Amino acid sequence: MNKVVENAEVAIADIKDGAVIMLGGFGLCGIPENCINALVKQGTKELTCISNNAGVDDFGIGLMLKTRQVKKMISSYVGENAEFERQLLSGELEVELIPQGTLATRCMAAAYGMPAVWVKAGVGTEVAIGKEVRQFDGEDFLLEMAFKAQFSIVKAWKGDTHGNLVFRKTTRNFNMPMAMAGQITIAEVEELVPAGSLDPDHIHVPGIYIHRIFQGKNYEKRIEQRTTRK
Repeated sequence: MNKVVENAEVAIADIKDGAVIMLGGFGLCGIPENCINALVKQGTKELTCISNNAGVDDFGIGLMLKTRQVKKMISSYVGENAEFERQLLSGELEVELIPQGTLATRCMAAAYGMPAVWVKAGVGTEVAIGKEVRQFDGEDFLLEMAFKAQFSIVKAWKGDTHGNLVFRKTTRNFNMPMAMAGQITIAEVEELVPAGSLDPDHIHVPGIYIHRIFQGKNYEKRIEQRTTRK
């Protein structure tokens, strides 16, 4: 039951070239900083990355884009990354842009063992090209396939040695469904505690979904666009 590994380098060591991976977080909030840095260090390439966003030029997934490790990005919001834009426009990077709700729903479908889901978003747009459309109660819906990711990489506030995870606020976005959706899920946590230390009522993702967990370190927790009240 003890799923603890020493560090990020050990946790991601078997992610090979060409892997499909999910990366949790929302913007730069709750992203698996340690694992991303370890992937950059390891030099794993030809990756397909499923993530709500693509980081910024010098942080998050942006680091892997900078080193040309990403073959394809499947994302919803990519507006903060100039290198992403450059690679997209030059044809160096494959990109699949997905409505944010559809991205979340395809993650959840994978988590729940559903092969596909019907969604409203994208009907009548370029998103619908090549996809099956069916009417329910007189409205058109698109058939969207569940994601198939070999690895899910998430970051939680707290976790225990059995892999139970607790998130804080916005960090729950995409981390929770992705934690349950990958064939192998790796979790880095700000605080790793003994099994039994967490209140069962506060656990957001049960340990049955988690295969490896480790105590993270040196978190920057950057903010993309800092705004303050006058």
